[in-house]
Amino acid sequence: MTDILISEVGPRDGLQSIDRVMPLEAKKAWIAAEAAAGVREIEVGSFVPPKLLPQMADTAKLVAFAKEIDRLAIVTLVPNAKGAELAVAAGVDAMSIPFSMSETHSIKNVRKDHPAMLEEIAKAATIAKDAGVHFAVGLSTAFGCTLEGAVSEEQVVRLAQKAAEAGAQEFSLSDTTGYADPAQVRRLTRKVKAAVGDDMLTTLHLHNTRGLGLANVVAGLEEGITTFDASLGGLGGCPFAPGASGNLVTEDLVLMLNSMGCKTGVDLEKLLQVRSIVEDALPGEPLYGFTPDAGPMLDYNQRIAG
Repeated sequence: MTDILISEVGPRDGLQSIDRVMPLEAKKAWIAAEAAAGVREIEVGSFVPPKLLPQMADTAKLVAFAKEIDRLAIVTLVPNAKGAELAVAAGVDAMSIPFSMSETHSIKNVRKDHPAMLEEIAKAATIAKDAGVHFAVGLSTAFGCTLEGAVSEEQVVRLAQKAAEAGAQEFSLSDTTGYADPAQVRRLTRKVKAAVGDDMLTTLHLHNTRGLGLANVVAGLEEGITTFDASLGGLGGCPFAPGASGNLVTEDLVLMLNSMGCKTGVDLEKLLQVRSIVEDALPGEPLYGFTPDAGPMLDYNQRIAG
């Protein structure tokens, strides 16, 4: 039975692109309820300037709260070395920095071109290493960019190698714009693993913009990917990439992986109950997913019994 880690990114990626600010107590209830459902890793927020993303202004408070939850890995996004310092001071277990493979998107998203971002990655990596905090690099827009168009796989490989040299401990391939297809997922995963090491690329961050999210998960599983980012109700998308809607729905991902015999540790029934916390805190905000509407499937053994 394959052990798969589902990393819940809703409190960060899910909330950063909506106009309203979810109350702190509601965020705490969300995080606690997901942990109680068996989710082992949650990206609780990001250390970005509050004037840019007021939705993330309470990230340090959320880290402090989540640290009291047993067996929960606490992750935050950091855009630069300053963010890495704040993450370390807050006491995170791990941090991730976005490195856009599209230079146009990088400038739009974090106001830095590729050489400047590699310098920032090196600084952040040193800060994380000195503090004993795990440091990952998210290779965003790896499958294409709504601003720049196609992103060559050779460029993704080249930049991944440079980020590894700068101190990345782990990588994720991020379908920021929802362009990925299963064949591309397989191909790019193989190329990046060959370039940086099989154990360095562990994670896929997928969107369901065009309905291919779960198919891309299966392709990733076949290539040895063991961690998948997802957002409760499919909330979120990058606010600096036009059309990048629809994160992978956590509930649908759990249903599929559990039914395939993968070991996620997540209780789907309990997870579905978490949805009401988000609905109550953000009334009218659209939530997605087939599983919440249709309900869980019968246990595999029950299905084959008749």
